Amino acid sequence: MLQAHSLLWHYLWVAPNVLLLALAFLLWRRHLHKQFPIFWFFAVAMAIEQLVVYTADVLPSVGPYTWYHVLWGGLLVEALVKFALVGEIFSLLFGQYPSLAKAGKLLISGVGVVLVFLATVIAAYTPKDNPHWIVAGEQILEQTIYMIECGLILFLFGFAAYFKLRWPRPVFGIALGLGVSACVHFGTWAVIANGSFPNSYRILLVFLNMAIYHVVVLIWFYYLLVPQKSVTTSAIPPLEHNLEMWNRELERLLQQ
Repeated sequence: MLQAHSLLWHYLWVAPNVLLLALAFLLWRRHLHKQFPIFWFFAVAMAIEQLVVYTADVLPSVGPYTWYHVLWGGLLVEALVKFALVGEIFSLLFGQYPSLAKAGKLLISGVGVVLVFLATVIAAYTPKDNPHWIVAGEQILEQTIYMIECGLILFLFGFAAYFKLRWPRPVFGIALGLGVSACVHFGTWAVIANGSFPNSYRILLVFLNMAIYHVVVLIWFYYLLVPQKSVTTSAIPPLEHNLEMWNRELERLLQQ
């Protein structure tokens, strides 16, 4: 069962993306796509990209090099949309502090540049276990994208924890799913890119990635569509860091 092109393999590749399209449709029906426009676009783009790659994989007329070109194009689009999604999460989290949100976006961009540099260095020293550059490069590209994504998500959670912010339920769900997917995929692709790892075990890691992606889509369904139960909470103590003051000072500095 745990083999390429088995029934489980087909299901884990197709089902999460069909569910993601269904999620995008339900968000549109409930007019939630206006609250999370980049996530809505991300859901549609990711699902279509994966289904196109899947179709190219199962069509006998598509050769290996053509398939890898399709995969490369999809990965680059996926990376750009994911980084834009991290920016949207930050804006939604700091929505009531516009100056902080603007400064945070700039800070995320700076962190992203540093992570791109680190990922490039790591990719340069990663052993290439395939003589064909398009195959080895794809593995390194996957590893690099997920490394940057992991760094940005961890930075986002750390920034929110530092300011002791309460996450809005849907925003937390989006960030949680994205973080789980990024961390698991980064770990597995780091192992897969290792030339000494046996080929017989690599398929198990591919199945793990596909299964985690399925779980992540269900997480997004739960946090975005299932209403939150009303709970009575005690008064929240004042934040240790006065965000209002930070926001005013940043606004004053930006206007100078």
